[in-house]
Amino acid sequence: MFERPALLTSRRAVLAGGLLLPLAPRLTFAAGPVPRNLTFAVFRNDSHIGEHHITFTGDGAAFTATTDAIMNVKIGPVPVFRYHHHAVETHKDGAFASLETSTTTNGRAEHVVAEREGGAVRVDCPSGKTTLSADTNPLTHWNEQIFAGPVFNPQTGKLLKVRVAKVAPNRWAIHGEVEMEDTYDDAGAWLAAKARADDGSTVEYRRI
Repeated sequence: MFERPALLTSRRAVLAGGLLLPLAPRLTFAAGPVPRNLTFAVFRNDSHIGEHHITFTGDGAAFTATTDAIMNVKIGPVPVFRYHHHAVETHKDGAFASLETSTTTNGRAEHVVAEREGGAVRVDCPSGKTTLSADTNPLTHWNEQIFAGPVFNPQTGKLLKVRVAKVAPNRWAIHGEVEMEDTYDDAGAWLAAKARADDGSTVEYRRI
């Protein structure tokens, strides 16, 4: 998540431009066991508003991460924000290979398809088709190694203008078009996230 619910991020791009980090060669992850499944409870100002699930299938050489995030914000009994994000992300030979996402925010649908082809990442998104550098990855958060290069918004398909810094051994701060922190456990698995929303509220992910 943090892929772009309006209540969960800063401005209209999550979590479109260029990542302000030194460019790296094609980013690869060390082959190994498939990451374990992850489930998060999502809170807005300490009120539970939904859950975010990531399921991994395959092996270290080729695996798929399937994400479902569902959120519902109410004022009293009245729903004011409904959100569902579904993503299927594949990795092959230690590198991001493809991503397809479908997102519905208050009835408005978005669809993104991204695929690594040769020396580039081709993205087909609501704003049109674009080509990104081969070291670009979707900001899907579950793998902290993505912070070594440019990242794009999985919900909109746009390259993000952000600054990323490691502020603690297991914590990364993201500043710019999105303001948030991602925390990982000692094994490198995504543990928690905290973001400032458009309306000034605080949104938190807590792994369960």
